[in-house]
Amino acid sequence: MRKSLPIVLAGLAALVATQYLPQPDPAEQAGSTPAPQSQVLPAEPSPVLPGPAEPPAEAPPRHADFDGELPSAEARQLADWVLDSGDHEGRPFAIVDKVDARVFVFDAEGRLQGAAPALLGLAPGDDSVPGIGERPVPDILPHERTTPAGRFVAERGRNAQGEDIVWVDYDAAISMHRVRPIDPRERRLERLASPTPSDNRISYGCINLPVEFYEGVIDPLIGASHGIVYVLPETLPLQAVFTGYEPREAQRHAALAETEEEAAFWRRVMAR
Repeated sequence: MRKSLPIVLAGLAALVATQYLPQPDPAEQAGSTPAPQSQVLPAEPSPVLPGPAEPPAEAPPRHADFDGELPSAEARQLADWVLDSGDHEGRPFAIVDKVDARVFVFDAEGRLQGAAPALLGLAPGDDSVPGIGERPVPDILPHERTTPAGRFVAERGRNAQGEDIVWVDYDAAISMHRVRPIDPRERRLERLASPTPSDNRISYGCINLPVEFYEGVIDPLIGASHGIVYVLPETLPLQAVFTGYEPREAQRHAALAETEEEAAFWRRVMAR
């Protein structure tokens, strides 16, 4: 009996030890693959946002091509503005310079198609007398015989004698037409041929032109296309007559001039 006690105690110890040994996983005993561990993916890089867009470069100003003619500063300035701003709506246009008594005609791209002297209204001034277009010509007094300044859409038509003309201001009965030497005392042909503009003020307000210039340039270019006629003022500033015209256009032209001579020209224009 004493010898069997140690054996019993050893057996009890072995039984207790088996209760605390780690037990095998049933899934492993069945040969199953353990569930995969979740993976942490790297964060995507943040998109690079574009910076503020640069403003488009300002287009250089467009200049009317006078093809060697020497216009006044005002005529050149207005022609350049007309072309650069698109005020002519893509049509041929004419510049009538009353001070110099000269007409310049351009195609829609601003290329000169012809230039000629003109006879203009006897009286200086930039407005027409109200209702003058409805009055008989003999009733129009000398001081009322003005050629109005402004922007006009030309239109072909006929006068009271049936002659074809190009209307400038229909309501005021102002048109462009061939010179008509009806009264020899007026010497209209001689006035057109003179080298100075001082004797070119003789009409009732209409713009009288050499026959060849009217038939070869004015009628087919301005009349046929409803071209735009710009009559320069002689007593008012340009910006008072032409809607949208601004003196700073001359400053922009000067800043973007390609030559010093051109820049000097526009500085003189700004000083006026």
